[in-house]
Amino acid sequence: MRNDQLIYKIDWIVVLVYFILVFSGWLNIYAADYDPDVNEGILSFSQSSGKQLIWIASSVILIILIMLVDFRFYDSFAYIVYGVFVALLIFVLLLGQEVSGSQSWFQIGSYKLQPSEFTKFATALALAKFLSKSTRKTEDIRSQIIGFALFLVPMLLIIKQGDLGTAMVFGSLVLVMFREGMHPLILIIGIGVALLFLSTLIFSQTILLISIVVLTLLGIGLAAKTPSKIAVVVLAGIVAAGFVKSVDFILTDVLKPHQQQRVMQLLNPNRDPLGAGWQVTQSKIAIGSGGLTGKGYLQGTQTKFNFVPDQTTDNIFCTVGEEQGWIGSFLLLAAFTTLLLRLIYLAERQKSPFARIYGYAVVSILFFHFAFNIAMTIGLFPVIGIPLPFFSYGGSSLWTFTILLFIFLKLDAHRMQVLQRL
Repeated sequence: MRNDQLIYKIDWIVVLVYFILVFSGWLNIYAADYDPDVNEGILSFSQSSGKQLIWIASSVILIILIMLVDFRFYDSFAYIVYGVFVALLIFVLLLGQEVSGSQSWFQIGSYKLQPSEFTKFATALALAKFLSKSTRKTEDIRSQIIGFALFLVPMLLIIKQGDLGTAMVFGSLVLVMFREGMHPLILIIGIGVALLFLSTLIFSQTILLISIVVLTLLGIGLAAKTPSKIAVVVLAGIVAAGFVKSVDFILTDVLKPHQQQRVMQLLNPNRDPLGAGWQVTQSKIAIGSGGLTGKGYLQGTQTKFNFVPDQTTDNIFCTVGEEQGWIGSFLLLAAFTTLLLRLIYLAERQKSPFARIYGYAVVSILFFHFAFNIAMTIGLFPVIGIPLPFFSYGGSSLWTFTILLFIFLKLDAHRMQVLQRL
């Protein structure tokens, strides 16, 4: 396919939703940063909106470059791209700049770049490359171990940087493994571990340990009919009990103090309303004060008086809720839902396993960001520093989401060429 024919093959529904989200995000960044006493205009480079415009313009250049590159490049060089960005994660631990407690940034003049953001699309490419070439995919233990390792390696390096929120995004790629044949039991175990961790924060260890013993005995009596099954049930009970006893270690030695406070604040929102709970409390006030139709563009009082921290980045949804109200929030959620559903449709119509798997990786990463960012602002999840895709202020995140999305659109546009080669 010639590049001049690409315009007819690209999915313009996704492109349209992308630009609607980016443009709406730009307007809301200006609203979140707006000061009526010092109004230098939306195009002023001294304002976040002016700086974001530079990132938007450069993202358009990135889109053009992605579309010009041969679509086979992304498959052929997936492992090399992955290796480069894993190496950058190591270098940033040695040479990076610490921002908000995380050593995740390279300082380039007056701008900062975060390698961990770009590692998302690199890991998606590598995982798609491996799973598409593996003959049994995720049906055997070896493939599962390698597949998990591909996103656990950057995940652990990013945790070492102190950026737990970004690291958790890589965990969403387990959904790709599930789509490609991983046994549902592994996903169920993962959900069970998360629920058990949450239960240990709510109930006493004594109650949980007694419950585990009772459930283990019931499992032996109802499900285990052979010595091997009994051994599995007993082993599961022992592991669960050991996990319950280890939660104190995780809270005190793995999580940082501010992360511990956020977890405890989620369980008890009224625990520290003027301290650890200030951000969530104020974000809920901002969203709730918008009512049905909102206070109007540039009229948000919570925004103007800086009650909500990080309002141009992680808490940008608060501006939408306060100024555009329930209607504006619904339209934003509808736009993201349309995007995700369309991407799932595109992924399912791919003729190439690589393109399909990569498409699901894009969906998983975008869904995680979208769902957990909204959940943070309304108090359903601890504050972990997750930007809203295409909407929040920030060059690294906008570039990453743009690259993620348009590589997939490039692959989709060439899907029939893959079919012809087969």
